[in-house]
Amino acid sequence: MNLVVANTSHFNYAQIICDTIADSATVRGTGIAKRTPDYIRKKLENGNAIIALDGEVFAGFCYIEVWGHEKFVANSGLIVHPDYRNQGLAKKIKKAIFELSIKKFPDAKIFGITTGLPVMKINYELGYKPVTFSELTDDPEFWKGCQTCKNFDVLTRTEQKMCLCTGMLYDSATKSKEDKKINGKAFKRLKSIKENLFLKKKMK
Repeated sequence: MNLVVANTSHFNYAQIICDTIADSATVRGTGIAKRTPDYIRKKLENGNAIIALDGEVFAGFCYIEVWGHEKFVANSGLIVHPDYRNQGLAKKIKKAIFELSIKKFPDAKIFGITTGLPVMKINYELGYKPVTFSELTDDPEFWKGCQTCKNFDVLTRTEQKMCLCTGMLYDSATKSKEDKKINGKAFKRLKSIKENLFLKKKMK
């Protein structure tokens, strides 16, 4: 299996990507915003997508959306072809698109909304945290993308405050602070161990 940053050479996969996303929405019976081949091709052209290929056979896909003047990015459209499910491919694609997002947009907050428990679990393992919709982008273009979801009426009735999807957010700034705390505690423990060893050696 080959996971690569997509480009214009993958334009011929745009239709099967859209069809696979639409079929998945029908089978699951949950709301998934529809994508068009033209929309997918723009993501391929900008290098804002990861595609998984088994030779030349389409296996999976996910892309990056940029919102609020690059203050927020979303990893969207995660899909694995039915022939390649239950093999851990979704997690590999999600990790690859997550790393690509950090590389291309290091100062952005990475977020997503999903109804899928497997995706929530993967996001959590990557460091995302569940948040209210108010902590996500307020860019109207993002929420406009929900119009093709069958649950859009729920979003409008709640004035964009909640829906059946769960919002999840990865904030690199917050994560860095947490890492510093963890590293600080580790340093203190190491310092304490060294001091104890020094005292024991001195006593001998």
